[in-house]
This record gives sequence, structure tokens and C-alpha cells, in this order.
Amino acid sequence: MNDPDIAARLDPVAPLAEPVRRALYLHVAGAPDAVGRDAAAAAVGVGRALAAFHLDRLVAAGLLEADYRRLTGRTGPGAGRPAKVYRRSGRQVDVTLPERRDDVLAGLFATVLEAEDETDDVRVALDRVATAHGAGIGRAARTKTGARASVPDRLGAAAAALAAAGYEATSDGSTVTLQNCPFDRVARDHRDLVCGTNLAMLEGVADGLGTSRIRARFDPSPGRCCVLLEG
Repeated sequence: MNDPDIAARLDPVAPLAEPVRRALYLHVAGAPDAVGRDAAAAAVGVGRALAAFHLDRLVAAGLLEADYRRLTGRTGPGAGRPAKVYRRSGRQVDVTLPERRDDVLAGLFATVLEAEDETDDVRVALDRVATAHGAGIGRAARTKTGARASVPDRLGAAAAALAAAGYEATSDGSTVTLQNCPFDRVARDHRDLVCGTNLAMLEGVADGLGTSRIRARFDPSPGRCCVLLEG
């Protein structure tokens, strides 16, 4: 598991561990319009100053957005100063442990469905798209190591690249083992489809690494991904 990457994905939701802050976030996120400090404080049963503190912390974390608005509806002289109001930000946060990347599968499936060649076999088309996606991962890893890198170095770079793609990847210099399947939720009901797509993608990674000495091997085993990269 890539600890810095995991930490980076956990950081945005860490502020929600505090109960008052979480309650304020849920109230603002569920409101049809921006919420002022007084209304938010009353909704969760805390003082205005405490609510303001937590709301601003949520803004700093990127979970809420703040603006200023006159809540009385009056304008012009005597209308008073605009009040600070809060709404849910557009930032999307998705954290699963171990990581799940159903979005990758969805992207591959969508690419196949949008293909112009309607005569192409769907399984063949999906494998081709998955291989191309994996090749991009492999080429990016090869770029980091250089054209003359050793097989262990290429496998190490591939493990790092796959970790960024949602795999819990480790390399011992001769084999990259994937301790999880990022597509596990879909694989539970469509294992043959997902495992075949996974194999095609890892074959693309091997091709992208730029050496015939590295290959992807289908090797199902309990507790890990069904594919190994071997050099």
C-alpha cells in the first residue's frame, strides 16, 4: 500500500471525524440553499462561535464553500452587513480501503460502447481498450526509470504506478504482486469478465515497460489479484 497516497486521500475526510463538525457538514450539505452561521448553530444545537469555528475549518478542508449574503433580503443603506454563508463544495471525495476503482472499469466499458466499429466483438474490443490503458501505465513507469533500466527497476516502477492506479502492489525485484483487486465489487458478480479485463490491462502494462522479459501471468489465488507481473 502506498502510504503517502493513502494519507492524501484520507486527509480531506479527516475533519469529519469530529462529531460537531460532521453534524454541521451534514446539515449544510443537505440544505437546499446556503446556510448562515446562526442557522447552522441552531440546527445542531451549539453556540454560534463554535459553529463558526467548525464551519471555517470545513472550508479550509475544501469540503464547504463560503460566501457573503444579506440574509434579511433588504438592500441599500441600513440593510446591514452581508453575513457569511456556507454551502457544500463541488469537491468529490471517495475513500475505500482497500481502494476500489470502479471508475476505471466504467471508463473502459464506455470507451467500448462508444466505438464506431459496431461489428467488433465486445470481448475483443474490451481487451483492446484495457491493453491500451495498461500500456499507458507501463510507459509512464518506463519513462521514470529510463530506457536502460534493469528488469527489477522496471518492475519497481510498475509497482509504484499500479499503486497510484488503486492496486496494493509490491515488487521483490522479480515479481509484482497485487494484494487487492480494485474492481472487486464488480468482480463479485462478473468475475470472468473482470479478470479477463484485468489480465488484458496488465499485459498492456508489461508491453509498456519496454522489455520482452516482463510478462503478465494469470494466476488466481485467494487474497490477491488474479494477475502477476513477472520478470
